[in-house]
Amino acid sequence: MALILLIIIYITFISLGLPDSLLGSAWPIMQADLKVPLSNAGLLSMITTGGTVVSSLLGGKLIRLLGTGKLTFISVAMTAAALLGFSLSPSFLWLMACAIPLGLGAGAVDTALNNFIALHYKARHMNWLHCFWGIGATAGPLIMSVFISRDANWRGGYSAISVIQFSLVLILAFALPLWKKFESPADDNPEQTDRRNRKGVLSIPGVKASLTAFFAYSAVELGAGLWGTTYLTLYKGLPPDTAARAFALYYAGITAGRFVSGFVTMAMDNRRLIRLGQWVILTGILVILLPLPPFFSITGFVLLGIGCAPLFPSMLHETPARFGPGASQTIMGIQMAAGYTGSTLMPMALGFILSKAGVQILPYYLLFFLVLLIGCSEYINRLMAKSGSGTSAA
Repeated sequence: MALILLIIIYITFISLGLPDSLLGSAWPIMQADLKVPLSNAGLLSMITTGGTVVSSLLGGKLIRLLGTGKLTFISVAMTAAALLGFSLSPSFLWLMACAIPLGLGAGAVDTALNNFIALHYKARHMNWLHCFWGIGATAGPLIMSVFISRDANWRGGYSAISVIQFSLVLILAFALPLWKKFESPADDNPEQTDRRNRKGVLSIPGVKASLTAFFAYSAVELGAGLWGTTYLTLYKGLPPDTAARAFALYYAGITAGRFVSGFVTMAMDNRRLIRLGQWVILTGILVILLPLPPFFSITGFVLLGIGCAPLFPSMLHETPARFGPGASQTIMGIQMAAGYTGSTLMPMALGFILSKAGVQILPYYLLFFLVLLIGCSEYINRLMAKSGSGTSAA
């Protein structure tokens, strides 16, 4: 039963990744079809991510109220309905309305399944779980590119993903009894390990730099993810379907990189792995900047994805080493909030920048936030070296 449920969870995480990369792949066609400004994709991304933030913050209460099985079932049903709404949308306002349940459903299921895996399965399954998300994020643009190549039918791409999601809803409905064998009463002992308040932890040396680093990382990953296809289409001249298909390699780089980095951690500490990822991102951005044929830009985005792969999990894993176990739980939460803030606000801000200055500005934007990320990481390294705290603060 445990194996069957694990397989269902993996499949659910694939479906969780499918819609995450659709908007960036389809937007060049959607924008022309709906006759809206280029920057409106950032607004949709902000609404979706905002819903994810809200439902993530409420995740603990929802799990206690509904249980993981029911919450997962309801959340996937919400995302399936939202994707169907996208495929039927007559206007941009309709898309904005559908983005709300899409974000709420995604955040709730993400929180519920991560929590469930942490409680009931070994650590290696958490690593593979996020690889399965990457499989979905990689498959999304590929599916969309098939429909875009057929008379620019972006609606058909969203419809196909919604069918996949509704199929999963049926599987989750039949699997509801399985969850009960693993569900246990909620732990009613709150704040048992960490009583520091948010104002207190912000005074700890390096915390503000860490929050800035999480913000900057999200600005890089989400900025490239949302606008990379548009860059390849409008600046490098690739056909929209080819650009969508090629940009799937960016998410493939993140997926493969996270799978491999799970093994690399056996020989390399977090500090060196974070630095390696940052240098790979820098290499990718420089390749994108080269005035060469589109193939090189695609290669640059692949390198960027590979470089991004280990950063977020390694930065999270370093929290206790950086700031001590007593404060780590509170700091972990506000780091996640900083990351979500970056992924909510910056793609929209970048959309306005690109609409005014042109899509050729994208790699310079990525370079700016990468330099900010590197600066914050190295500042924390020096603080940890002076204090002698941890062996791998980065």
